[in-house]
Amino acid sequence: MSDLSNNKEISFLKIVAMYIGAVIGAGFASGQEIMQFFVVHGEDWLREVIIVSVLFSYLGAITLLLSVKLRTDNYLALIRTLIGEKTSKVIDILSLLMLMGGLSIMLSGSGAVFSEHLNASRWFGVVLIVVINCLVTMGGLQGVLWIYAILVPVKILAIVGLCLLIINVHDATGYMFETTTASITQRHWLWSGVLYVSYNMVLVLAVLTTLGKSISPKKAVSAGIVGGLGLGFTAGVVCLAGMSLYPEIIEYKVPTLFMAGVISKSLKYPIGVLIWMAILTTAIANTHGLASRLATPGSKKYKLIGIGVTLLAIPLAMMDFDRLVGTIYPIFGYAGLFVITVLILSPLIIFKKKLAAGKKLI
Repeated sequence: MSDLSNNKEISFLKIVAMYIGAVIGAGFASGQEIMQFFVVHGEDWLREVIIVSVLFSYLGAITLLLSVKLRTDNYLALIRTLIGEKTSKVIDILSLLMLMGGLSIMLSGSGAVFSEHLNASRWFGVVLIVVINCLVTMGGLQGVLWIYAILVPVKILAIVGLCLLIINVHDATGYMFETTTASITQRHWLWSGVLYVSYNMVLVLAVLTTLGKSISPKKAVSAGIVGGLGLGFTAGVVCLAGMSLYPEIIEYKVPTLFMAGVISKSLKYPIGVLIWMAILTTAIANTHGLASRLATPGSKKYKLIGIGVTLLAIPLAMMDFDRLVGTIYPIFGYAGLFVITVLILSPLIIFKKKLAAGKKLI
């Protein structure tokens, strides 16, 4: 039986936490995503953050609203409605493979954090995240929402708090012009912002579409907008902190650890734990999105699939973290471009289908 069988509506804050938690993963918490997608563009960072905030707000709201209207518990029903049966099959297979790949990357990342930053065994990091992920999966959708409601606020407060301390100690404005003239980037700031959003939307789509049967249209729209603005605000604060430590910060693989070291060397371990928490929530999101696609959330089959794919991800997780990221993440970006294009145009697509069918589609 589904854990939604009691028709209990999910709270607004849990929806927002689930949205933000799907995006703020290891790359964001480490600071690496913000450095590569925002800081390198210097004075254009603010325009890029605004574009990203608008896109995340619109895409989050439209994804949740369509999910409610279609009463979805996975992403397939939504993409099938928008792009048709044949094309949706291709996207479905690609999405499943990417979710599995993303899960393996998170398991590998957990091992890397423990071995490189917490002075522990790589295997311990992998096994720990596997065990916790399986326990959360056993709790179904409510288990996922519960862990997100706890961990996501902690992540955001820690990241924002650290960055505000950096901004207070170092003035970012003096580095703006230097950043603009010294940085050599291959992407225009606008294109970089679009790629950043598309890179994240595959997982976001897989997660948010599982909520379609348990939230109201009004709550769907408002949570999508607030979640998008929250993501933009957090990215902006991290970007400002990165600007204040430019150009030294660009040389570090884990910029947040460098930031922590600027404030106090004793912050290294808490920040290492923070990054691991971000990895955990992303691993949970990948598992939940994959299991929800193949079974009703909360059902016995859902739990078995969730545990099964977690165990199957272990062998691939033995590969180096940076190698996995370099191989699998670019695929996420290209697939995401198609996904966000379809979502942006979804009102027009649905209107056209309604006209063709001569009836209300959703």
